Amino acid sequence: MNAQHKQRILLGVTGGIAAYKAAELTRLLQQQQGCEVRVVMTRGAMAFVTPLTFQALSGHPVHWDLLDPATESAMGHIELARWPDLILIAPATADFIARLRAGIADDLLSTLCLAAEGRIAVAPAMNRAMWDHPATRDNVAVLAARGVILMGPGSGPQACGETGPGRMLEPAEICAEAGRLLSTGRLAGRRILISAGPTREPIDPVRFISNRSSGKMGYALAVAAQRAGAAVTLVSGPTGLAAPAVSAFIPVETAEQMAEAILARASAHDVYIGAAAIADYRPETAAHAKIKKGAEAMTVHLTRTRDVLSALGACEPRPFLVGFAAETDQLEAHARGKLADKGLDMIAANWVGRPSGGFDRDENALHVYWPDGEQHLPMAPKRRIAEQLIDLIADRYDEKNSDQTAG
Repeated sequence: MNAQHKQRILLGVTGGIAAYKAAELTRLLQQQQGCEVRVVMTRGAMAFVTPLTFQALSGHPVHWDLLDPATESAMGHIELARWPDLILIAPATADFIARLRAGIADDLLSTLCLAAEGRIAVAPAMNRAMWDHPATRDNVAVLAARGVILMGPGSGPQACGETGPGRMLEPAEICAEAGRLLSTGRLAGRRILISAGPTREPIDPVRFISNRSSGKMGYALAVAAQRAGAAVTLVSGPTGLAAPAVSAFIPVETAEQMAEAILARASAHDVYIGAAAIADYRPETAAHAKIKKGAEAMTVHLTRTRDVLSALGACEPRPFLVGFAAETDQLEAHARGKLADKGLDMIAANWVGRPSGGFDRDENALHVYWPDGEQHLPMAPKRRIAEQLIDLIADRYDEKNSDQTAG
């Protein structure tokens, strides 16, 4: 960070057991990111940690009273809402997330969020069942669509003795994500939507049609885009990978679920990268009970799934569109055909079925095409390929926007 202009973070602490970790986060944000930090607590948070702790660590008075007579004569809560470059809620309880979604302003922290004009990020912390509850997932999806940045949650042992998703990310992880949000990287201030992994199309309750995509390339792109300063939403089919600490992580299973998740969010993003291997066909009907082995042969009728890239290509306005093509033959011809047919800005093509690269491997090579150019990214770890592709996307995105501005 530039010492002459410290980035400002308003750290909101709500009433969960993870509130004790916010003390370490306050220290890290100052020491590692060089930020100026001011803390706002809810009444519930003060049952876990005292305001004096945060005052000592931040060097500033801690705020918690919406109707504090010392500040409200000058509308202090509005001034405080305008002060930060980022409002970061860590931990963010299920209750606070629900109130934030509803726009309730019944305490200082919720009022600041409603009055804020800058970015807001939340680091959820709650029991695994609360995180998985449809109400919470719906609240998170609505907030993400409004531009609220989601950090986590992580998965692991919880204070209640259970294990699963809902655990607040560690302070070092949140600190790093805050640093990326405040960075001046190639994609700083941009919102990137990425799809990754396979889809599963059910035949019956125990069988499905899928493909060999591992999700590794899409996940690597999400990490690379986040490191470049972008706010990243990752829509992922079922994989064996740990969810990266992106702004929003949307798990789905079927092609239709993935299409709905992407199309509902695309207009709020600057770039869409379609790295997922979305099924082209699904069974026309899925049996409600397990199909028993009987006849020597069985016919499964397939029907086309929605073509997400074509749907996005026909939209106006639309995000900058980057497609993927996995090919076993005529790679350039197929890739350039897809580029033109679907109205894409760029396409990344790779060979599959060869000794190295492709599905379920840690390395890959890409041939990247756009209407008036191309570039080959030779075999390398997918992490490195992702960084190179993100740089290419940033180049082409800037060039396209420059041309449109000049026009």
